[in-house]
Amino acid sequence: MGLITTEKTEYPHIVKVEGICGGEAIIEGTRLAVRHVVGYYYQAGMSAEEILAEWEYLTPAQVFAALVYYHDNKEEIDRLRQQNSYEHWLEHYSHAVV
Repeated sequence: MGLITTEKTEYPHIVKVEGICGGEAIIEGTRLAVRHVVGYYYQAGMSAEEILAEWEYLTPAQVFAALVYYHDNKEEIDRLRQQNSYEHWLEHYSHAVV
């Protein structure tokens, strides 16, 4: 079995790992994608403190690094959020469900 490739980013705590979340930006050492944190924070309205309480293994630095990554890479993360949305699934894949 080959080695898993981890791509560091210029953001502390944010990496891209081959085979985890399709290689998109995640919080290092987790399977939590940046887009997930962004969704909890902006769409669900959770505060950083609520995110930290829900995912006790995260640190404040990891949560804020994810938000900073988002603001510097908004187009990338917004595209991923759209591609992984329920609405996208309905439009592109729901017809395949039997």
